[in-house]
Amino acid sequence: MQPLTRKYQPRFCKEIIGQEPALKELRNFITNFKRQKKKAALAYGPSGTGKTCAVYTLANEFGLEVYEINASDTRNKEQIEQKLGNAIKQQSLFSKGKIILVDEIDGLAGAEDRGGVKTIAEIINKTSFPVIMTCINPWNDKLSTIRSRSAMVKFEHLSHGSIHHILENICIKEKLSFEKDVLSALSGRSGGDARAAINNLQTLATREITREEVNGLSDRDRQDTIINALLKILKTTDPKVAISALENVDEDLNDVMLWIDENLPKEYEKPEDLARAYDKLSKADVFSRRIKRWQHWRFLVYINALLTAGIAVSKDEKYRKITEYKRSGRILKLWWAKQKSMKKKAIAKKIADKTHTSAKEVLKTMPYIQFIFRKNKEMAADIIKDFDLDREEVEWMRK
Repeated sequence: MQPLTRKYQPRFCKEIIGQEPALKELRNFITNFKRQKKKAALAYGPSGTGKTCAVYTLANEFGLEVYEINASDTRNKEQIEQKLGNAIKQQSLFSKGKIILVDEIDGLAGAEDRGGVKTIAEIINKTSFPVIMTCINPWNDKLSTIRSRSAMVKFEHLSHGSIHHILENICIKEKLSFEKDVLSALSGRSGGDARAAINNLQTLATREITREEVNGLSDRDRQDTIINALLKILKTTDPKVAISALENVDEDLNDVMLWIDENLPKEYEKPEDLARAYDKLSKADVFSRRIKRWQHWRFLVYINALLTAGIAVSKDEKYRKITEYKRSGRILKLWWAKQKSMKKKAIAKKIADKTHTSAKEVLKTMPYIQFIFRKNKEMAADIIKDFDLDREEVEWMRK
């Protein structure tokens, strides 16, 4: 059976939902390629929002060929030069013109990269054709060289309604029966990723799509498992019951710690109980760090005992109330904080390069630069022009 993601991949720009501003920017980039200073565009945003599809639909609109490589599979200088070296100079098949697509460019920022980022930057300087790259997070320090040479194009997180519309259209065309509220549940579980939502739909496509089938998907099963484990740990004082709580939990150890950290204060009301429980949690974290540092995996036994039986016996008696356990939001908060910090550093580096100073010194004066930027429109315009700030960086300066 053909994957639904491929069968219903957009062929025209109007079929890409919720990304009109990004499509307009990419269209302008391609149209004005020979007249602009930047020879590359960096399309970024969450997974499954249409970044790669946008390149192919625009190529179809302009009658261009797409020459694609995946940066995650092509990590070092030699491989990239071999695949892209000639592509940036040679005319396309039938002289149609072409777009160079480098997909998942953030795959170059890992530890295995051997000169890949620098090579891509050099290719951008030499290219005779538009280069469009895609990534999820463009603010990684290792991508700063590429970022400075690229027009930044942001793809927004897809709304629940947009994904619901996509799924409904596929169901109608495939003649799949579904309950009224089921597609809402399925689109809500996707996290804004249209590709993931369509894949989940195909998983259920061989039978009638009901809410029970949606609830049976693996992600929900995993969450139910960790919640059952929390019930065993937090609702008992018997160490024999608690010790086996994590045996069948398919969660990373750090995620388990975050689950417990998030829900402990909701369950343990007495300060003494909470203090003892957090003492066990902190000791488990110490052992976890020792495993990372020295690879002493025998410490896993101690971690399991502390997180289960240790926390269970930290309370004098079990609490009779009903508590709704939730996943920790700390990772998301840390991620957003990191994004803001990366943007700040990216702007500082641009200013530092132009003013022949260090980025560290620019960061110290950033509040004053921002104040001037917000209060004086003429100077703000000069700052944007002189330091070549893109739309995202301008928005950050205005906040």
